[in-house]
This record gives sequence, C-alpha cells and structure tokens, in this order.
Amino acid sequence: MNENDISYKIRGVVFEIHKQLGPGLLESVYEEVLFSELVSIGLKVKRQVSIPVVWKGIKLERGFRADLIIENKVIIEIKSVESIAKVHFKQLATYVKLIFLSV
Repeated sequence: MNENDISYKIRGVVFEIHKQLGPGLLESVYEEVLFSELVSIGLKVKRQVSIPVVWKGIKLERGFRADLIIENKVIIEIKSVESIAKVHFKQLATYVKLIFLSV
C-alpha cells in the first residue's frame, strides 16, 4: 500500500471522527479515537513514537514524540487548535528530518 492509499483511508476516518465528535476536544481524545479507528480498518499504527535526536552518533532519547505513525510511511501530528500556526509545520518538518537522520 502506498502513501496515497494510506492517506485516503486516514482522511476518511478523520472526516468521520470530526463529523461525529466535532471540534474542541483534547488532542488525547482525538488520538485515542483515531488510533482505534485506524487499527480497526487494518492499518499498522504506532502511538507516541519517540523520535530521538542523534548527536555525534549518540541517540539522545530526549527528542520528540510523534502522535501516530501509520504503516511506517505517514506521520500524524494531532492538533486541536483554532488555527494552524507556522510552528506546527516546523514541528512536523523537524520530525521528518530527525527520522531520516536516525536511519
């Protein structure tokens, strides 16, 4: 399954959750429901995945945590905010960069 197929399935689940629960809940609630729904449709999902910082070949475990990683191809960073800020895009870009550096 490629990234487009995975994201299509994710979008369907996300829209269903938003339709049923609406906005304004804690991110942890959306994460719990999204995780459960994605697993129920057969996707491999990891929660709160540690993304370490590697410095001079040493893994520093006090890095970051991705909310969900689906099929080792798609990162989901859940936000329950009124609007997405530039820092949110930077956060996700940092995760992607660190994951590639640690491989």
